[in-house]
Amino acid sequence: MANISTASAHWEGGLEDGLGTISAESSQLFTDAPYNFKARAESQVHITTPEELLGAAHAACFSMAFSLVLGTKGIKPESIDTTAEVTFAATADGPAITGIHLINHSKISALSSNDKFQEIAQIVKENCPVSKVLTGVTITLDATLD
Repeated sequence: MANISTASAHWEGGLEDGLGTISAESSQLFTDAPYNFKARAESQVHITTPEELLGAAHAACFSMAFSLVLGTKGIKPESIDTTAEVTFAATADGPAITGIHLINHSKISALSSNDKFQEIAQIVKENCPVSKVLTGVTITLDATLD
């Protein structure tokens, strides 16, 4: 059975002077969180962007998928911490998300081989559901076994 998660967005005004709100309808974790174009273009704090939300989703998905893959190998991690840096830039084709850089630090005492860790991390990067849907953008990974 498929699970459907729902989020919504409201926008008022023009692109550069407008303001919108985003709500996580399914979880109600946040409602009416502000977003605008200026935050995208100038990295304003206290206002979210679609890229920040995409990064949060990708980091969460990567961490869960890492735990899943480790579990299939009988390995239980102590901790998996992932950050996603999502780049938004002007391109010849217009504004675009041009890349996502995942930074992972994992504590896995049952895994002592860094080579095996890196192999698993690459498998996870290629196969987590969010990575799969983002095949049109370059995704890079720095993974560290702590």
